[in-house]
Amino acid sequence: MAMFMDVHHGMAGITAEQLKAAHAADLAAQGEEGVEFRQAWADPDSGTVYCLSSAPSREAVQRVHERTGHPADEVHPVPLQA
Repeated sequence: MAMFMDVHHGMAGITAEQLKAAHAADLAAQGEEGVEFRQAWADPDSGTVYCLSSAPSREAVQRVHERTGHPADEVHPVPLQA
């Protein structure tokens, strides 16, 4: 499975609770697309949220996010890891 980092913009002021709730929604729906969301991070000041996942495709990642109400603005493959 490939790794992906997706980015959400426009979420200024997101709280830890909101981030946890959004991540929980993704975890609940991930199996439908064969995605495994591993971690989510947020910068409330810039409104940027990042999610790391393994998935069969970037489209699968986006479908989960769309289903849970927060589509990603960008989905990037992460082919190299240290």
